[in-house]
This record gives sequence, C-alpha cells and structure tokens, in this order.
Amino acid sequence: MARTPRTTAVDPEIRLLAALADPTRLAIVRELAASNETCACDLTSCCDVGQPTVSHHLRVLREAGVVTSERRGQWIFYQLAPDVAERVGAIARDLVPGGLIPVGDLVAGRRRAATPTAAGVSARA
Repeated sequence: MARTPRTTAVDPEIRLLAALADPTRLAIVRELAASNETCACDLTSCCDVGQPTVSHHLRVLREAGVVTSERRGQWIFYQLAPDVAERVGAIARDLVPGGLIPVGDLVAGRRRAATPTAAGVSARA
C-alpha cells in the first residue's frame, strides 16, 4: 500500500518513529538522554556532522515532538520532551499482543518467586 505524504504529516506516531529512524537523529537523542540539556553547538561531535546538518535534524526532532528547545541569547539548548519515552512505550505496547508487562510488575513477580510462600512454609513445618 502506498504511503501518502499527508498521512506522514498528520499522524504523530508516524512522525515520531520516522524522526527516530534516522541514525544521526537517534545519535542526537541518545546524547540528549545522557544529559539534562545540551547546546546545539555541542551536538556536532556526537554524530560527526556539521552544524547545518545538526540544525536540520533538530528541527525534524522538534517538529515530531521528540525534543524541546530554549533560546538563551544566541544559543539554543535542547532536551528530550518529557513525554517522549511514554509515547514510544505506548507504541511498543500496542505492537505486543496483550501488551507489555510494566517493569514494576516484573520486579514484584521475581521477588515473590524468590521468597517462600506461606503455603510452602507451612508444608515444610
């Protein structure tokens, strides 16, 4: 089935995944995930591209809602959008039949399996 440009422009999930699918943009996102905020001028080293290319990729990420920016004088600082991890997680949950198991539930299940149950303790007594 052919994809129309209009679908890409309208569907926020497609824009999000398309923005993250590029290796340079993914490198920028990983760099931003490792810090609270980063100046755009400091992102050229993480992905080995020039400033104009970094600016283009940051625009795509901003339009997809992956990053937010704040201008301070002549510098622009970027950080990951607060909801981006939840948005990616929601897409992933939709792809798994029955949904994904939250990390907290996995940890609690392992703790229950590691400790003897009340029935197991009384059976040994």
